[in-house]
Amino acid sequence: MCLCKTNVILRLRAEWRLLERDHIMAIMKAYTLPHPPLAVPSVWKGKESKEISDTLNAMDKVASDIASIAPETIIYITPHSTVYSDYFHISPGETAHGDLGRFGAPGEVFETNYDTELVREIMHVAEMKGIYAGSQGEKDAKLDHGVTVPMWFINKRYSDYKSIRISQSGMTPIEHYMFGQIIAEAAANVGRKTVLIASSDLSHKLTADGPYGFAPEGPEFDKMIISAIEESKLLTLFEVSDELRERAGECGYNSLTILTGCFDKINLETKLISYEGPFGVGYAVAEFTPTTSKESKGVLEVHLNNSLKNMESFRASEDEYQRLARGSLEHMVLIGEEITAPSDLSDELINIKAGVFVSIHKDGRLRGCVGTISPSTESVASEIIQNAVSAGLSDNRFEPVNESELPYLTYKVDVLAKPEPISEPSQLDIERYGVIVTSGFKRGLLLPNLDGIDTVDDQIMIAKNKAGISSEEKVKLERFEVIRHG
Repeated sequence: MCLCKTNVILRLRAEWRLLERDHIMAIMKAYTLPHPPLAVPSVWKGKESKEISDTLNAMDKVASDIASIAPETIIYITPHSTVYSDYFHISPGETAHGDLGRFGAPGEVFETNYDTELVREIMHVAEMKGIYAGSQGEKDAKLDHGVTVPMWFINKRYSDYKSIRISQSGMTPIEHYMFGQIIAEAAANVGRKTVLIASSDLSHKLTADGPYGFAPEGPEFDKMIISAIEESKLLTLFEVSDELRERAGECGYNSLTILTGCFDKINLETKLISYEGPFGVGYAVAEFTPTTSKESKGVLEVHLNNSLKNMESFRASEDEYQRLARGSLEHMVLIGEEITAPSDLSDELINIKAGVFVSIHKDGRLRGCVGTISPSTESVASEIIQNAVSAGLSDNRFEPVNESELPYLTYKVDVLAKPEPISEPSQLDIERYGVIVTSGFKRGLLLPNLDGIDTVDDQIMIAKNKAGISSEEKVKLERFEVIRHG
């Protein structure tokens, strides 16, 4: 079995160190700004605004600071423009327009010129670094409120600048951080005096009487982000799980992660100017001031080093099912051949047939999952080998796993017991049983005890969706148990 050896891991670790260079602080300063439309007077129309007075004063202070800097370009990172799962979208064209008409203030009109030279350089550097970014596929050219609300405050104090509008993406926190590095390098390459705005509301679920209701993860998320800013411990961003973010209902995390990446390996002064949570939504205004380059590791490198240490511990605890899954994918990626099952495997792996699901995760996110409901090979071992390779290279929801990712992957192997038919949903238990739904030739499966699946109805609905079965369509139900490894 060919597993990654220490020297291979060290070499792959080096490949993650993107943008190893002397940092030229072309990003003069950066800010997180919320984007509540009611922060604009013509939207609230004279109504009492004491609930957000701290936010209004803080945003006005930021606008004055930006005027004193007099940047040539302001880059807006927004969660409310065109968003793709695997691509950073940068708005195209030379000019852009917008208004607050959808919020009852059509007279609030915005116009800006885009910095086309810097846009081209960002796309060029991103291509060189292997990060997908570009200006194709814009769905709405109008400036969104993630840009126009911060812009309203800035333009009161300073308007002699060009803009760039960049969307968040569905990619990982690491890739957002790397994209921040790319922005900084591009700004340095063209010698552009730049300010970056991370447009970001925090949790939308802080109070029961808010429009999005309450979730305990809302205050938890906001506390983590505010503490990271106040204590200048931005490495904490990589400790925020996708599940926490989703349950908190936030829209600012990715913008902040891009901002942080702009200052990799730079000493950074962070200051929380204001935080309040009116209307059940967290609004944070903060400033980030680069001081000097530092010799110590950047946030990303520290995170990756910690990840490798954690992975060494995780690999040491793997059982033979997980080790076989890992070895199967690594052998295929590194050698280009299917592995031969080792001769010292247990009888359960060699002499039993069963359906097997192999799921691969990276930084807590699913990276690939392929399985068989019933056995398709002569043994569980062969099933694992086949499905591990398919999960890593042939799951069409993801790009194939590449060599540099191998040290950061974790593996779970679920061995399925024989499914049994059931007559009604009450015979299911989301923690104990997986479910199979069948309608004609359509068949969908969902494993048990998955994060984010809270009810049997959710379990059945998602299994239907996976099979392309409509929610109203009647289905035959089967349940099964699994032996989970990992």
